[in-house]
Amino acid sequence: MPLQYDPEFWSVLEPLVPVLFKREPLSLDNIKAGREAREAGMRALFDRLDICPEVEQRSFEVKATDGYIISILALTPTVSRSDPGPCLLHFHGGGMILGSAEIQARPLAQLVSATSVPVFSVNYRLAPEFKGTIPVQDGYAALLWLNSKAKEFSVDPSRIAVLGESAGGGVAAGVALMARDKGLKPRLAKQILLYPMIDDRNMVANEAMEPLAFWKTADNATAWTALLGDQAGQPEAPISYYSAPARAPSLADLPPTYIEVGGLDIFLQENVNYATRLLAENIPTELHVYPGLPHGFEMIAPNITAAKKANENRHRAIMGI
Repeated sequence: MPLQYDPEFWSVLEPLVPVLFKREPLSLDNIKAGREAREAGMRALFDRLDICPEVEQRSFEVKATDGYIISILALTPTVSRSDPGPCLLHFHGGGMILGSAEIQARPLAQLVSATSVPVFSVNYRLAPEFKGTIPVQDGYAALLWLNSKAKEFSVDPSRIAVLGESAGGGVAAGVALMARDKGLKPRLAKQILLYPMIDDRNMVANEAMEPLAFWKTADNATAWTALLGDQAGQPEAPISYYSAPARAPSLADLPPTYIEVGGLDIFLQENVNYATRLLAENIPTELHVYPGLPHGFEMIAPNITAAKKANENRHRAIMGI
């Protein structure tokens, strides 16, 4: 059976095709222009969303292990809770090479408004200027900071979860692996991975899916090469599994996991494989595959039935932390 878009999604997408499908491929030769163009597109999508006056935004600075200063955008309900509760440490999408917490502020504020769970979004360092495990190291430094500030933010340190979309999902998964390996106490409560970018070896296009994909295989190769250099995609390369979590030899002792991905996302197989491996380790794992939908479908068409269902599932997973 030929692959095709969900009909409701297509009704939203069709008028946008001339814009979305005429984007220039990402290139490391002109990363600045690629960043600016893609980030402008992200802002245009998110600026359609309502502002949430009931959510307060503040910025904090955290020092990484190498002394670099990381900024964190905190989004919290304006009405403070009386008892310590859950919170999310968030990592934005952008292929490891673009994006920011501030660009995603509106959808994050809507998430906070819907769940009453505060979000701390990390501006981890981006490739190609910063390579290898640096984004994950930044994320882990942010996690330690959040643990140390738990009382100040009325956070129960045993109810901290990591959340990320796309590349941010990969960073979140890497942080969860690092927290496991370092014996972080209390343990992470959950990892919520939305169509995560976790396997640099995903370099060969699915011919049936590629014409419908939003994040193309060529862009994926460019992004991984920006992060890992010329060894990206080589099965035997000595690449840290913190950078590419699908390379981890064991997924034992990771926190309960929520994963979702569209059926027309080039990350489909790596995400399903990751969930299968987690289940084999007896990790409580919830996997959702949304047929006929590409990468970031809920950003393009937030009001379609599938996007609303995805948000319901996310909110339930978050409120269960």
